[in-house]
Amino acid sequence: MIAESINEETANDSQNENVESMEKLLADSLKEFKTGEIIEGAIIAISKSDVMIDIGYKSEGMINITEFNNPEELKVGQTIKVFLESIENQEGNVVLSKNKADKIISWDRTMSAFEEGSQVKGRIIRKVKGGLIVDIGLDAFLPASQVDIRPVQDIDSLMGKMHDFKIVKINHERKNVVVSRRELLEKDREAKRQQLVSKIKKGDVLKGHVKNITDFGAFIDLGGLDGLLHITDMSWGRISHPSEVVALGDEIEVVVLDFDEVKQRVSLGLKQKSSNPWVHAEEKYPISSRVKGRVVNITNYGVFVELEEGIEGLVHISEMSWTKRINHPSEILGIGDTVEIVVLNINVEEQKISLGIKQTEVNPWEKVQEKYPVGTKIEGRIKNITDYGAFVELEEGINGLIHSSDMSWTRKISHPTEVLKKGDDVTAVVLNVSPENKKISLGLKQLTDDPWLTSIPEKYREGDALTGKISKITGFGLFVLLDDEVEGLLHASELGLEEGKKPEDIYKVGDELKIIIAKVDSTEKKIALSRQLPKSM
Repeated sequence: MIAESINEETANDSQNENVESMEKLLADSLKEFKTGEIIEGAIIAISKSDVMIDIGYKSEGMINITEFNNPEELKVGQTIKVFLESIENQEGNVVLSKNKADKIISWDRTMSAFEEGSQVKGRIIRKVKGGLIVDIGLDAFLPASQVDIRPVQDIDSLMGKMHDFKIVKINHERKNVVVSRRELLEKDREAKRQQLVSKIKKGDVLKGHVKNITDFGAFIDLGGLDGLLHITDMSWGRISHPSEVVALGDEIEVVVLDFDEVKQRVSLGLKQKSSNPWVHAEEKYPISSRVKGRVVNITNYGVFVELEEGIEGLVHISEMSWTKRINHPSEILGIGDTVEIVVLNINVEEQKISLGIKQTEVNPWEKVQEKYPVGTKIEGRIKNITDYGAFVELEEGINGLIHSSDMSWTRKISHPTEVLKKGDDVTAVVLNVSPENKKISLGLKQLTDDPWLTSIPEKYREGDALTGKISKITGFGLFVLLDDEVEGLLHASELGLEEGKKPEDIYKVGDELKIIIAKVDSTEKKIALSRQLPKSM
């Protein structure tokens, strides 16, 4: 009886277990699976390429092993969350995704902590079209216009670094997040600007970064407030362009020269950090001192020489050589040349220094009187001829003038070319020397005695009848050559011209005339002639 009872109870227990198992299988089979949801599954097999997942459905799902960050740590029986993409594919298998599940979980977790307008920290991880991707726990888009307040020259300098961002837009449907770094920078800049404006004053020394460079200066970001560093306040010395002194992005220390509170404009200076070199210029460069400098500019009227940074002097073209005729300073100097000069004058108030090059040498005109005393016979070459005389080169840069009036004792010279031509070698006598005016007067006729004091009065007497040749015709009469050197004037009134006639209408140079010596004036060095009339008259 007891045995029968035990067998009956055992049979009932087995029957009950079967019923419970069937009920569980029925419940599992009735479980609802919806695509697009995250569900739990258990790893039941791992291969080199795939991981098999049991989600409690009639068939298993396969996930490519590349979707797992650390596949070597996976274990059979491990429970993971997966995304159900499809209940069955063409092969009748469940389609699952680990990546999509991770992204959704990350999105939900991140978005539970943030909303539009909130501030987050993130790392810029890569470039994409139109901007950058920032890792804030999920990938967020940072538009290029929102990277910084101004265009970033070197994006690579931001890559891989942590920055603060503001969430400006969240699209839950597309699971997109847009962030801005610029808005936070602008907010911070405004706060700094207000703080700077409240305390900035003339004379302050501030640090800033070169924000922009123009032809007239550079704009310096002082940290919320921009100031202008004008080119004239960059250096005490000469600069052609601001880029010679500063470069974009440079951190520099500047002095506040002026601040307009109403317009909030700041004028800055760089050179003011050091003392004005002109303050002690008079002591450093006394008049007559000899110094060296560098040619920094050349003009038509001279060259500017830099003595030190901030101090330049002018060598006028007239102060370049004692003797050479210089048409343009570039004939003897070039930009960058080092030159020795003498300080001629200095005006600290106007910041001007007059310099001379020729003063470094002995003035040859100071020795001219010793070398060429009055009465000395010299030899030289005709270097130039003008309407009033001929210039004779005595030595390099030293010329003497033979005036037309000193070319002949007896002839009236209308132009020096009647006697001399350029290039001729001549002998002359020094008549006068003026070192102050840099002039030497020479004479040709002085090589011989004055015939007006000796031979002419004896040779030509009043009343003498002669024959001469016309050497020159003028409006007031004819000059007649009596011999090779001596000329007399036959006045027009002696010609008996008909009314309206001129001497040149009747006579020509070279014509022979019979004349009479009317008067010999040794003092005025003139011989007056009259016309011989035919005896029949």
